[in-house]
Amino acid sequence: MIQPNIPDNGQTRIVIVGGGFGGISLAKQLKNAPFQIVLLDRNNYHLFQPLLYQVATAGLEPESIAFPLRGIFSKQKNIHFRMAEVKRARPADNVLETSIGDIRYDYLVLATGSNTNFFGNKAIEEHAVGMKSLIEAVQIRNYVVKQFEEALLMPSEEEIKPKLNFVMVGGGPTGVELAGAFAELKQHILPKDYPELPLHLMNIYLIEAGPRLLAAMSEASSRKTADGLQQIGVKVMCNVAVKDYDGKVLQLSNGETIPSQSLLWSAGVKGVPIEGLPPEAIIPNGRIIVDDHNLVQGTANIYTIGDAAQLTNDPAFAKGYPMVAQVAIQQGKNLAHNLLAIRQQQPLRPFKYKDLGSMATIGRNRAVAEFSGMKLSGFIAWMAWMAVHLMTLMGFRNKLVVFTNWMYRYLTFDRGTRIIIKRGAANITKLRQIVQDTRYQG
Repeated sequence: MIQPNIPDNGQTRIVIVGGGFGGISLAKQLKNAPFQIVLLDRNNYHLFQPLLYQVATAGLEPESIAFPLRGIFSKQKNIHFRMAEVKRARPADNVLETSIGDIRYDYLVLATGSNTNFFGNKAIEEHAVGMKSLIEAVQIRNYVVKQFEEALLMPSEEEIKPKLNFVMVGGGPTGVELAGAFAELKQHILPKDYPELPLHLMNIYLIEAGPRLLAAMSEASSRKTADGLQQIGVKVMCNVAVKDYDGKVLQLSNGETIPSQSLLWSAGVKGVPIEGLPPEAIIPNGRIIVDDHNLVQGTANIYTIGDAAQLTNDPAFAKGYPMVAQVAIQQGKNLAHNLLAIRQQQPLRPFKYKDLGSMATIGRNRAVAEFSGMKLSGFIAWMAWMAVHLMTLMGFRNKLVVFTNWMYRYLTFDRGTRIIIKRGAANITKLRQIVQDTRYQG
């Protein structure tokens, strides 16, 4: 019979669900603390999600943006990692039900992250693909390369167009960076790999329901980003929403239609709560209401940090903090401080988010960045973007591999991972089904 096999050493046990930025931040801060830490994740690796789009567009190998969780904590003696799927919490018993058995806790911390939000549109959810996991990124890469291969076999332009029309929905950093990466593929890679392909039929669309791209940044950065994308061939459409999609044709709110077999969705995310929490603590977008100390509403010893936490104590973020890595990291550090304070019977410190800035790149020498009152664009912003991502990436090997890949691409205008690892999906709906079937297999 499977069981967690976690020794009970008499220390206060903190169970952390999720090996993302928040969970890792909390666990690291408690390295020398007198707690027993149990870290649970459905995968055995930490995923660096900001670079997922580069895996999806053949720029990086999957393993270069993932790092083993056991490797991260190999020198930390007070932590036990178990790969498990969480089923539900039983707050009355201080027990977490998982796929490997029940696990007792003194404090439970949910750092479960977020999933793609299709806002209740079942048709789009069935046929579009999000990008929140490594398997999604790899399957997108397989599918995209397969579209190019199949386009060569089409007898007419009308049959080629749907295969070469790539639509990204969502004008945040992910959508912007994904659109820019597709534009670079069209400009630098495809003419060499597919000289017979009529690339004048290939279109890259970036659709945003709001009035501008990168809404979290200044209007100046938004304009520069939109202008830069248009200069490299991306069709930017703001104030336009996708109303319907059947896997073949998009219906837009402005009455236009786009024939496409590739709809990549990054228009929003939602929290990932677990069963057993007080229903009144969970809001419609899946986030969990917490107080200033990240304590879940209606509980005594359950905390939530990162994307899943709904905290509205800051007037500057009246709808809750943005679902970005820096929020999760800072909340993890603050919660570690408070858990130690509880043990020492000291005052707790309310969480206050320090915005370290925002940035996005659309490709070679093109990026925007805002931090510490400065607004950067162009080559300097692009260098800053690369430096920040390299510093945040886990593992020296991964940093070296990613940096080497970037330098190789910069010098050669080439990408080295344009391969179909396994037989790709026949259409976008099948791709969606494959992703759903394998999402938690990492």
